[in-house]
Amino acid sequence: MTEPDRPRHLGVCYYPEHWSEDQWAEDAARMVAIGLTYVRIGEFAWSRLEPEPGKMDWDWLDRAIAVLGGAGLQVVLGTPTATPPRWMLTRHSDMLAVDAQGRPRGFGSRRHYCFSHRGYREDCARIVTLLAERYGRNPHVAAWQTDNEYGCHDTTVSYSPSALTAFRNWLARKYQSPQALNRAWGNVFWSMEYASFEDIGLPNLTVTEANPAHVMDFRRFASDEVVSFNKLQTDIIRRYTDAPIAHNYMGRIVDFDHFDVGADLDIASWDSYPLGFLSDRLEADEAFKLRFLRQGHPDFQAFHHDLYRAVGRGRWWVMEQQPGPVNWAPYNPDPLPGMARLWAWEAFAHGAEAVCYFRWRQAPFAQEQMHAGLLRPDSAPAPAYHATEQVAGELKAMPLTDIAPAPVALVFDYPSAWAWSIQPQGKDFDYFRLAFAMYRGLRQLGLSVDILPASARDFTGYGLVLVPGLFTLPEGLAAALQASGAEIVAGPRTNSKTPDFSIPVPLPPALPGLDCRISRVESLPAAAPVPLAGGGAFVGWRERLEGTAETVIRAEDGTPAVVRSGRMTYVGGWPDEVALARILGEAAHRAGVTVTPMPEGVRQRDTKTHRFYFNYNPEPVVFNGNELPAAGVLWTPRTA
Repeated sequence: MTEPDRPRHLGVCYYPEHWSEDQWAEDAARMVAIGLTYVRIGEFAWSRLEPEPGKMDWDWLDRAIAVLGGAGLQVVLGTPTATPPRWMLTRHSDMLAVDAQGRPRGFGSRRHYCFSHRGYREDCARIVTLLAERYGRNPHVAAWQTDNEYGCHDTTVSYSPSALTAFRNWLARKYQSPQALNRAWGNVFWSMEYASFEDIGLPNLTVTEANPAHVMDFRRFASDEVVSFNKLQTDIIRRYTDAPIAHNYMGRIVDFDHFDVGADLDIASWDSYPLGFLSDRLEADEAFKLRFLRQGHPDFQAFHHDLYRAVGRGRWWVMEQQPGPVNWAPYNPDPLPGMARLWAWEAFAHGAEAVCYFRWRQAPFAQEQMHAGLLRPDSAPAPAYHATEQVAGELKAMPLTDIAPAPVALVFDYPSAWAWSIQPQGKDFDYFRLAFAMYRGLRQLGLSVDILPASARDFTGYGLVLVPGLFTLPEGLAAALQASGAEIVAGPRTNSKTPDFSIPVPLPPALPGLDCRISRVESLPAAAPVPLAGGGAFVGWRERLEGTAETVIRAEDGTPAVVRSGRMTYVGGWPDEVALARILGEAAHRAGVTVTPMPEGVRQRDTKTHRFYFNYNPEPVVFNGNELPAAGVLWTPRTA
């Protein structure tokens, strides 16, 4: 995956409506002075743009854009649809999303809308049209952002009356008849057959678990609603501007298909909060979390950098970068000195065009008043202010850091995340966690990784491709993998269901050229690992394999654990770190890919011209003859 050379920039998120207008010019001058290029504004400002229905107030935004642009900054203008004003609920009293327990979400924070409400969509189209008409050709508006953080606060899936109507229509278009739906879902089971699409409800509040095929279609529908909501906005914006359009995704949010949303955007961006994520969204033992408390997980940010580079088809930004303590995690430590710099450089080493810190000045009021910024509430510099200034200076002196082609690819698939959340079979089986474990295993071997969607059909140039836990192989993917010439490592649970959520016959995994069948599966508590001969174990998940494929690793009880035919390897369980290092190291060796086992907390990433080393440890580390500073980054010219 290669992209054209593009310069790298820093930016910041700013809210002119929060501050006295006489501060704007000084703020803009200070932003330019420390080397910022971009400033994102407007994504939460609907109540100030339209304080009453149909009564528009553009003057303040006109002046803000003029002040920021006049200082030399490039504006990223957000559409304000994530925060509809209070009067909108009077207009559309049924626009709120409804949770799985049937409770409507309330007004008083943000993201208080259901993606399926057509009346709200009409108002979104109206405000986006007015914005685009007014600012589409403004020379200071360099890019656009749609909405803000789709999926935040569990707002993708809604069980509202609007969602029910839209879901029934979606099913009617897909299946054409209730009889076809009944066959696909297997509704003969438990007498769940429907005579009409109008009889079908939403898959919540059932006595026990709903039919997994029903839930899977509902998840597909919910994702499609996000896609169409976003496309509504991009189609309007493109009528008035040639500026690129982005959306800011989040970390470990798999509720909708980001690849499908990204198809209508020019840039993928994401909001990177390493310390909050370590505390709030990652499984790790307490010793690990304490060691990296002030630095973040050494692989979590990189995983999302590579994921969103794929979503953006090569173009991606960090739209919000953590500068200091956040306000929303269970614990909110202060980053170690050097981390604001390391996080920025890690993003650039993975191909980011821009890294924008959130936010310029810490707000002294409302929900995010405990979230740090580049400035304190009294406008004095916070620690990340000086780190930003340092990175800006380094960018001026640094050659372009466009990425080099990676030797390894990992296939990531959002529908697989939905499938295994619907039917995990064991409470610990989580698709994201599996894919992330595989990615982390590759990074611990010193490898740069490209993440690709399941729709990929060209694996040219990769020596090794990982396909962990793919719910079902889309048409053409198996043939593309087989034709690639790469070593393929698949499993566990890869290709184990049909698209209609049934067990296929012939039995899984039904991979080309691999005579292997899964005869039985079991999920186990972490306290009951399955030891493997030669070291390591399967933890939490094990498959019984049969067939003539060569057994390359056995469990200590003598049963096949990892099998291979030709370049296709299948892993019949969830490997722990020791087993994963064995499996990936052997596959890399067969592929001719050089591995360099990394010390704990140290990672490397290659660009076209340099090798970057990132030390997430709180103390210096010597590696490959390089002294890596604590919580620091070092780069050296590549010699090959």
